[in-house]
Amino acid sequence: MDEKGLGKRLQDMRRKSGLTQQQLCQLANLSFSTLTKIERGAIKSPSIFTVQSIAAALDMSLDELLGTKHSSNQNKRSTSSGVEFIYFDVNGCLVRFYHRAFIQIARDYSVSPDLVEMAFLHFNEEACKGQLTMTDFNHAIAKRLGIPSIDWSRYYLSSVEPMPGMDEVVQWAAKNYRIGLLTNIMQGLLRELIRRKVVPDLHYDTIIDSSEVGLIKPDNAIFKLALERTGLTPDKLLLIDDTRENVAATESLGWHVLWFDYAQPEESVDQVRMAIEMKQG
Repeated sequence: MDEKGLGKRLQDMRRKSGLTQQQLCQLANLSFSTLTKIERGAIKSPSIFTVQSIAAALDMSLDELLGTKHSSNQNKRSTSSGVEFIYFDVNGCLVRFYHRAFIQIARDYSVSPDLVEMAFLHFNEEACKGQLTMTDFNHAIAKRLGIPSIDWSRYYLSSVEPMPGMDEVVQWAAKNYRIGLLTNIMQGLLRELIRRKVVPDLHYDTIIDSSEVGLIKPDNAIFKLALERTGLTPDKLLLIDDTRENVAATESLGWHVLWFDYAQPEESVDQVRMAIEMKQG
């Protein structure tokens, strides 16, 4: 679909939902100028995050909004256990080593790495829920550590790197299954990881960014939202995640799950390959 076709489709779906442009902008947290440019085809390839925000505001899946539900599922498969949709976690699954940021901050500001990590954990949940902006998070961390200022995004993005072997797995999965991202992460970081191709820059059927939906794992509400976005039943979904609490929570809801041990990435990648029936070589 070109930009004019996309714009017309979004406009038609908005009108069908009985919303004005101003109302949709408010619900999707978009600027009026951005929406109007998309609808008239002036913005080429709006980000998946923007389009998904519009879909969520219209209470429909990304495929329903774009009219691609049938075509996006053509030639897609299911595993022997019936999985049709795979959700990937990001930190500890698709990227690793963000904890190195604690060490670098400690060196730069002559504080203990343990104090840095404790300060981070104290405000992490609020930031991942979007209750703290990155600016507020930085101020809170700096105040707790007794330093003038800090830029967590810079330290985080300079520390993370792709999880070895997972790029190929995600690329293959995208060709054979419907896939999505389901992650606890702070505002703007996932967009930047994808822009930098630290996380594969692909078509994801849905992206559940905790800071945008205001929910975090392992709260059942975020898994309910993730399920609704797929339009499937729980037994058709697989979550690959490095946190045992998240795995346990989704398994109790009837999902298929796979715990990813980021300390042993090669072994974990092999387990993912087997789970999605991806042949070696």
